[in-house]
Amino acid sequence: MILLGIDPGSRITGYGIIKTNGFVHSYIASGCIISKTMDFNSRLINIFKGISSVIKSYNPVSVAVEQVFIAHNPNSALKLGQARGAAIAAIANYDLNIQDYSARQVKQAITGYGNAEKKQVQYMVKMLLKLSTTPQEDAADALAIAICHGNSLLKQHKY
Repeated sequence: MILLGIDPGSRITGYGIIKTNGFVHSYIASGCIISKTMDFNSRLINIFKGISSVIKSYNPVSVAVEQVFIAHNPNSALKLGQARGAAIAAIANYDLNIQDYSARQVKQAITGYGNAEKKQVQYMVKMLLKLSTTPQEDAADALAIAICHGNSLLKQHKY
């Protein structure tokens, strides 16, 4: 089963693709959709097109997206929510199952500690997927989301 994990961001959206049988997760691909220099509406379009391209390339059967955390700045939270919405619209366009996970759930699933730091998540993703190099932060978060989703599907007996 091929799973896609997405770490939405208005400037950098990470994605991670894994193959899993419920017990063993294997790395397929990961990367970032970068939208830093564009006006905000163009960034949302870029996220939509980027996620659509990833879906077309890898044909995942299910997708997991990180939930929006409560930001101190309401404007930042709104932008993050819109970026997440652009990613979800792309997923919905392909009629794929979407599951949400909080950052705490993902960190707990990957490191065993819900308040783990990004470096800990990167390290565990590298170890769990037997990667030779450490993935970029946003890509590592997306891979962690995909792994968390794979573990959750196993618990739900959906394999």
